[in-house]
Amino acid sequence: MEKKKYYISTAIAYTSAKPHIGNTYEIVLADAIARFKRLEGYDVYFQTGTDEHGEKIELKAKEAGKEPQEFVDEIAQEVHDIWDCMNTSYDKFVRTTDKEHMKKVSEIFERLYQQGDIYKGVYEGLYCTPCESFFTESQLVDGKCPDCGREVKKASEEAYFFRLDKYAKRLEEYIETHPDFIQPEARKNEIMNNFIKPGLQDLCVSRTSFDWGVPVTFDKKHVVYVWIDALSNYITFLGYDIHGNHDEKFKKYWPADVHLIGKDILRFHTIYWPIMLMALDLPLPKKIFGHPWILVGEDKMSKSKGNIMYADDLVHYFGVDAVRYYLLHEIPFASDGTITYELLIERINSDLANVLGNLVNRTISMVHKYFQGTVTEPKEYTELDESFKKTILDTKQEVIAKMDELRVADAIEAIFNLFRRCNKFIDETTPWTLAKDESQKERLNDVLYLLLEGIRHGAILLQPFLPDTAQSIFEQLNTENYSFISLDHFNGLGESITVGEAHPLFARIDKEKKLAEIHQNTK
Repeated sequence: MEKKKYYISTAIAYTSAKPHIGNTYEIVLADAIARFKRLEGYDVYFQTGTDEHGEKIELKAKEAGKEPQEFVDEIAQEVHDIWDCMNTSYDKFVRTTDKEHMKKVSEIFERLYQQGDIYKGVYEGLYCTPCESFFTESQLVDGKCPDCGREVKKASEEAYFFRLDKYAKRLEEYIETHPDFIQPEARKNEIMNNFIKPGLQDLCVSRTSFDWGVPVTFDKKHVVYVWIDALSNYITFLGYDIHGNHDEKFKKYWPADVHLIGKDILRFHTIYWPIMLMALDLPLPKKIFGHPWILVGEDKMSKSKGNIMYADDLVHYFGVDAVRYYLLHEIPFASDGTITYELLIERINSDLANVLGNLVNRTISMVHKYFQGTVTEPKEYTELDESFKKTILDTKQEVIAKMDELRVADAIEAIFNLFRRCNKFIDETTPWTLAKDESQKERLNDVLYLLLEGIRHGAILLQPFLPDTAQSIFEQLNTENYSFISLDHFNGLGESITVGEAHPLFARIDKEKKLAEIHQNTK
């Protein structure tokens, strides 16, 4: 039977600077979703990469005394390294300086021009260089850029414009009739009420004031402005062809199942991109999910505040899976989350060391202590056992339901509730008491077997979120049965199981000591 397809993308990271933990959250979130879909049996295509053109990059390269290409090569490598450091399983890492992509962007621009969707005019407005966006006076907040809060400058230049208004009604109808298209719900309301309903202004899609971009083939002093170049990455690298001779990959995976993006670029993905696709006569992505931001304490991350955290530094101090856990479990579905070293340490100690690490360690240790490492499948189950089994078996559907809604934090909470139930089962059955009574030896065997199978279920579900930790649990359990389908039953360890050696998954962290170490290194 042919597998169901699933295409997930992140926004492409802008190569003006090394990505901080807020940028990194998106790739880890997308990775968890992609891995979960693979676990469910989907044929997944997961795309990420870098956005490498624009005035800001041209200026940054100049400041660094480098050519733009050399500058973006270095930053793109940093992005690539951090994505790999976070153990993300992307299928394709794209770069918009790729020659084939640039050729296709030129063709898309030319086609939109030839069919009358793009026209030449003059742009006069207030321009924010870091955001590469024009704004009207009324859109400013306290006279500054509404997106980043920086100064704007008056700019006037010849430019090509994309007729958004031509497709505005069609887009509005599409959003109204496809309630899942923009998620979470609050983001949809924001786009409809703040942008679409008041009326769309035509979009500036070329620039003449800098050179670092895709040249407009029929008007050499213009370069294609960021959004047509950047947004089209979702189709150009899949093998989209302007003449309809698409690659098999495009035919197979488009439309995307979900574009995962930061809420700050929602407007571009839910207005400009769908209208581009309508103009190209292509189907729209099924879902655009605008995730929240990560704040440091109460503040946005910024160089001026000196509060930027980087994923590779956090991994150095805490390990990959601990950082993944914090990002996936602690950032809410629809509202901004916060990260501090203190909160990270507290979460590692309470959830990873206590709930999960302690459970696995003491269960495996008891199997060695009381049965030389081997236990057998129970012959009969008590009422308590049946209740325990039901909780474990129900978790799979609960996790699927949460992941279908992209409520990743809730899915992880369900898995950790399974581990908490295992810990409670230990308290209810007190194996150390059973061990003192020879007549209870069989009951002790059954309790430990049930615990091992409960842990195996939890580890299978944990794979998309904490892949290394799950693998370590399987090694300690000494099982290779980690298929998703085995979660439908409670006999995945077979008639008997000889466990591997116990070793701690997560060590408890001395908070004061760790904070002092970090402080010393960040002076």
